[in-house]
Amino acid sequence: MSFRPDSLELSESTFIILRDLIHERTGLYYESSKRDLLADKVYPRLVDKSFDSFLDYYYLLKYDPDADGEWKCLMDVLSVSETFFWREFDQIRVMVDVLLPSLIDKYKAGSPSHDWPMCRPIQIWCAACSTGEEPISIAMALQEAGWFDKLPINIYGSDASPRSINKAKAGLYRQYSFRATPPKIQDKYFDKEGDNWRIKPSIHKRITWQVANITSPQEIANFRNINFIFCRNVFIYFSDKSIQKTVKLFSERMAESGYLFISASESLLKFETDFKLIDIRQAFAYHKKR
Repeated sequence: MSFRPDSLELSESTFIILRDLIHERTGLYYESSKRDLLADKVYPRLVDKSFDSFLDYYYLLKYDPDADGEWKCLMDVLSVSETFFWREFDQIRVMVDVLLPSLIDKYKAGSPSHDWPMCRPIQIWCAACSTGEEPISIAMALQEAGWFDKLPINIYGSDASPRSINKAKAGLYRQYSFRATPPKIQDKYFDKEGDNWRIKPSIHKRITWQVANITSPQEIANFRNINFIFCRNVFIYFSDKSIQKTVKLFSERMAESGYLFISASESLLKFETDFKLIDIRQAFAYHKKR
């Protein structure tokens, strides 16, 4: 139910310019049928800024030189935070059990140095991690397989929403986030705090958190030589143009022969990209072409 007053309407003309501005900046795209949805999401920001119209808010985003902070606040209300631990776990399992060992074998064969792997950490990036359940799931799976004792691994979790990243940094989750998690995993890696569960520091410290918009080359510039990128259930909210732009940016941030994981409900097959779809143990991934 919307708490936006009926008198505060998002006109079609303002909707179009506001939608296009948001699309250009974030990759998120709202069809014309979603005009009321966008209005309801943006309305709290109008209240916070004491604006009487959506057009005034558009002018702030478009022309105010200090609007970067407001864009971050806007991403907090636009972001979809639906996620949970062990979601689409087959892809994580394939990375841990199949792709990671294969990658290490290739590294060893091509490395003239006897001090590998200490000189070449594995890099995993959850590029739109919401409140952190995905990278934490990956860290737990790697710990279960013993990989942290064998080689250096860097795990990064980023999201455009500062509020989501702050929650990920806090590491405190409701029981609903564990609806797909094996009970023994939950008990092993989390401590009960009232009605919630807190991730143990031994796992939480494995992840570096960052606020970053994946459509912005500047905001993801520090991600380099990434071996595995997870960006699942994100492209369903993007236009084709935004998907192609983002996938190109991912390719540029990847190491040679890296892997991209998107949701089973998403596809890149209609686009010309640097990636080839592969099927490994009934889990799908996109392999960067050489």
